[in-house]
Amino acid sequence: MSELRRDPISGRWVIIAPERGARPRDFTPDPVEDIAPASCPFCEGNERMTPHELFAIRDVGEPDRPGWYVRVVPNKFPALEVEGTVEPREEGLWRAMDGLGAHEVVIESPRHDMDLAFARDEQIMRVIRACENRVEDLRRDRRFRHVFVFRNHRHAAGASVGHPHSQVMAVPVVPEHLRAGLLGASTYFEKHGECIHCRIVADEMAHGQRVIAHNDSFVAICPYASGYAYAATIYPLRHMHDLLLLQPQERADLASILRRLLVGYRTALFNPPYNLVYQIAPVLDAAGNGAEYSRHLSDLFHWHIDITPRLTRTAGFERGTGLYLNPVAPEEAAKTIRGNLP
Repeated sequence: MSELRRDPISGRWVIIAPERGARPRDFTPDPVEDIAPASCPFCEGNERMTPHELFAIRDVGEPDRPGWYVRVVPNKFPALEVEGTVEPREEGLWRAMDGLGAHEVVIESPRHDMDLAFARDEQIMRVIRACENRVEDLRRDRRFRHVFVFRNHRHAAGASVGHPHSQVMAVPVVPEHLRAGLLGASTYFEKHGECIHCRIVADEMAHGQRVIAHNDSFVAICPYASGYAYAATIYPLRHMHDLLLLQPQERADLASILRRLLVGYRTALFNPPYNLVYQIAPVLDAAGNGAEYSRHLSDLFHWHIDITPRLTRTAGFERGTGLYLNPVAPEEAAKTIRGNLP
């Protein structure tokens, strides 16, 4: 079984997951050939090749049968398992716990060759609805402190299967980077009485140079201090701390701006590998964990989506100092992507 281990210096948790079977060849940077649709477990007609579905959107038909638009199944090779406890094990400096969690796959289309950049807005809305359903369902397990959604596009970004899919994971801890962000937002809120993300959105909309696109509900920007070339963030214009607060029109607007942004990336950067992450609020627990930011969580946190093209590699300087070298000014990145939007 996998295990969560806590670094005694930074407090950062890592997942040790030998069950995923990594071998030296798994770490090669060379691209791998995609499997054929006939043997792809995510293609329509191959439902027998996956675990039983957890959720699906279809007009008619039975579970685990063809006829679906979006389908969610447990990951066949999960990094974390639902069996286990959150009780920590300590031995001197070392602290660990069971590799408890959930790991699911959101299959975004019956078609093997579908790309979100060219999907209809209605299909992207279905994908968003499926992610919302899984976040809501997994939060019912009070052992989980954070549920997050992410998408790896192409092998260089971590995708092991070419069929379009996202992933949903639940973990029993609040990741350190999220906790740090919450504490920073909490400090700003205590001092100024407003959400720092709302202030960022207002300033960026007024400034305009780093805005890629916007509509009635969302804005996409290249962050002022981005550590990665051409990285973008999609913010709701309305303050909301949680993905599950989306209204139907907002979901439609999110699908529209996401599709346009992905087309812009594909055109400007020649279909780059990228990571897409939904940054949503953690789950507060009855034990009071997270009390340093939980009192005003709904006021200080503003959910968003981060998209990071994998164009450069972190090297010794970045890893040794924690300072990231971005070779493209966010203002220029926004201008380039903006000029390639549909």
